[in-house]
Amino acid sequence: MGPYGTGGLVVQSWTDTNSSAWQRFDQQVSRFGRPTAVWVQICVFAQNGATYDEVRRLIANARQHAAPGATVYISGQPLYDAGQTCTLAGANGPQLTDSLARQAAADASQNVVYPGVFRLRNGEVADGCHANTAGQQSLGRQAQGYWG
Repeated sequence: MGPYGTGGLVVQSWTDTNSSAWQRFDQQVSRFGRPTAVWVQICVFAQNGATYDEVRRLIANARQHAAPGATVYISGQPLYDAGQTCTLAGANGPQLTDSLARQAAADASQNVVYPGVFRLRNGEVADGCHANTAGQQSLGRQAQGYWG
């Protein structure tokens, strides 16, 4: 895990600026400094989903915990090939997260950047949701395609 690694948590873990998620983030800040760029990947559980208001609070909190003027990138959780469903997020969870990320990027008041869709293909998923080694490599290549 590199700097600012906080583990996989859903949107609601990030809506309270004093949550344990942000406490972990701030531990990383104390070690590495305030980041000048933050990548938010929206993740949901099927039973909770997420609202745009929750995503806006998450973005506001990211700005509060990052360096002044930090760039905030926002994406949904990876989409899957046909026939795959993330059991944690539910059948439409990944599409919901991508839609929320696109909505935030289209909202000029949020000032966030949408890097695009990330995708996990058949054979790249370990447990129905998370990337296996091949999937991690694939997601890494996709991220490099955007950020270089």
